[in-house]
Amino acid sequence: MQGKKETKKAITLRPEADKSRTEEIYKKKNGRLRDEFYLKEIEKLQVELLKLQNWVKKTNQKIVIILEGRDAAGKGGTIKALTEHLNQRGFRIVALPKPTEIEKTQWYFTRYISTLPSGGEIVFFDRSWYNRAGVERVMGFCTQEEYKQFIYQVSNLEQMLISSGTMIFKYFLDVGQDEQKRRIKRRKTDPLRMWKLSPIDSKSLDLWDEYTSVFEKMFSRTHTPYAPWIIVDSNDKKAARLNIARDLLSKIDYEGKDPSAVCLLPDPAILHSYSQSPQV
Repeated sequence: MQGKKETKKAITLRPEADKSRTEEIYKKKNGRLRDEFYLKEIEKLQVELLKLQNWVKKTNQKIVIILEGRDAAGKGGTIKALTEHLNQRGFRIVALPKPTEIEKTQWYFTRYISTLPSGGEIVFFDRSWYNRAGVERVMGFCTQEEYKQFIYQVSNLEQMLISSGTMIFKYFLDVGQDEQKRRIKRRKTDPLRMWKLSPIDSKSLDLWDEYTSVFEKMFSRTHTPYAPWIIVDSNDKKAARLNIARDLLSKIDYEGKDPSAVCLLPDPAILHSYSQSPQV
């Protein structure tokens, strides 16, 4: 008796690409994702993220997920969406305050290394060691020599971590200047968002070009084949969250992965690997 042939499950494509569902997916007013659509999709992705976490624990993996970006780009909200249903014992969120006087005398990476994942753990960095190449560089919180040392050492450090079994994913959330202004203004008036506002946020509005310049240098000097930068358009926060989850899940072969249940193909219009602009 001939055995039954296994039917291959079809990969779920991006529902946003289905033009017959445009009104169901996007708001007419601003073209952003509707809440109903977003909530359905993020719930499916959260199921896959739970599978990923279970596999990480079972196989003793170590994963670092770095969320960098402009001020008010949505880093914290993205981490909240990705971790909402994870087991709290299997992940940590690292959002370090400014260094203490003692930490300022130590090797720059010391306080970050102490927060890296143990086996079976996922660590999300809400800003990371790349503070040195961004905020510290623009605001003058580090010297030129300290900055040079960081640029020289960071890729070597990441390569050593990866060689030792740590997976590293680096996402940079980019937001337009007008949208950034709108979000920061909202933080000033919304009592539930005021805690997010820092003196650095307000100053960043007047330092747009300076941040653009240092970020471009950061990408060009720290984007490597083993730890590439993924640039994310976060003008629509919900679209950014969906596509970061899709990208992360698509890059790891975890147990129980089901690309037929939810789209795991990131939208290249929202998320793409950094590539240096050609010189004119």
